[in-house]
Amino acid sequence: MKLVTAIVRPDKLDDVTQAVCAAGARGLTATQVRGFGRQFGHLSPNRPEDAAALVLAKLRIDILTADELAWPVAEAIAKVSNTGTIGDGKLWISPVEDALRVRTGERGPAAV
Repeated sequence: MKLVTAIVRPDKLDDVTQAVCAAGARGLTATQVRGFGRQFGHLSPNRPEDAAALVLAKLRIDILTADELAWPVAEAIAKVSNTGTIGDGKLWISPVEDALRVRTGERGPAAV
């Protein structure tokens, strides 16, 4: 199992949801977060220095998948999140040791 985690622009949630479902994912968790990357909170080179903009609103999307779906899901997120401008986000894939579906008690891949 893998955990696909993406940090994306908030306005991309609907696009990401549709794309990951089309790629075979069966669920996701979206969390409102704030942060900055290389752009250090600046939306464009023309934007004036503004302390309030240093930490920008983003979405963190977490998707637990089977190993074989991790890259198709990640690529689907990257495709719909790419605007070609600074601040498009970051994406990574992490191994997951185990999972448990609370309702049924299923473990491992069956819990995904």
